[in-house]
Amino acid sequence: MITRGFTLIETIVVIAMTALIAVTLGVIIVYFYKTNTYTLEQSTAVAQARRGVEDAMRYMREASYGSDGSYPVASAATSSITFYANINSDPAIEQVTYTLQGGTLYRIVAEPTGTLPSYAGATLSTTTVATSVVNGPSTPVFRYFDNTGAELLAPVDASKIASVETTVVVDADVNRAPVSFTLSGGATLRNLKTQL
Repeated sequence: MITRGFTLIETIVVIAMTALIAVTLGVIIVYFYKTNTYTLEQSTAVAQARRGVEDAMRYMREASYGSDGSYPVASAATSSITFYANINSDPAIEQVTYTLQGGTLYRIVAEPTGTLPSYAGATLSTTTVATSVVNGPSTPVFRYFDNTGAELLAPVDASKIASVETTVVVDADVNRAPVSFTLSGGATLRNLKTQL
């Protein structure tokens, strides 16, 4: 009786080819997931920043005098701004600060307290607006303009601000392509008595 089957050499060749295909497929899958993980991180960071910039511009457009009578813009710098706006539809006007710290853009809200409203000692609520922010020194997060459209330079006189432009540069990994993504927005302060 003649039995047919694989020889030892044929078996070794089949095992070697199967192992080679498995390793190659594994490398391709790992590369695919690494690439998609970065893409997902970048798109998540960009989407978060887009929502944050849109909200910031909406709130800045509605900046108004504080519940304690404070001027609509309390302070302004290239990486932060503090203003007053009603962001939660209650009767009180909140003090809102946007500030860039360590690559993260935060919104800090203070609700006025007391019968004579005051922001001193108020409980602060902090929200992350954007992560992976990589604005360089030549790209300020906030730029300010007067009512003629001329840019106000540091130190900015808050009483002359008529509009604000925001630029946020997002890059989840600065060592990888694609390059960073830039989001911009602008807001004209509507509720200033000087603009009536």
